[in-house]
Amino acid sequence: MDSEFAEVIDHDVTTITCVCGNTVSNEGLIQANSEGIPVYIGRNSNVPGGLAAWPDDEDLYTLCPSCGRVYRDTVIEETGTAPVAFRVDVASGPVAEAIRVHWSLDL
Repeated sequence: MDSEFAEVIDHDVTTITCVCGNTVSNEGLIQANSEGIPVYIGRNSNVPGGLAAWPDDEDLYTLCPSCGRVYRDTVIEETGTAPVAFRVDVASGPVAEAIRVHWSLDL
């Protein structure tokens, strides 16, 4: 299977254009952990149910909630390329629930 790559500008994860066409300014992209579960940005507070805690090792990923593709931020920052690391189910299960919780927060 050939690797898929998103478009990215200048090693910046906020400029990802997912393989499916989604962007930060379109339907949005979400920071996630190494399992693709959206992380809670509040570091020193209680993590809302369904979300993952911010990883202590700062190993962050970017999740496309439209298609489930996940990109590893350190690869993007180091290489300027955005290969798809893995895919998750965004229609049902824990990732879908975490996406719902993420969008319901007033951040």
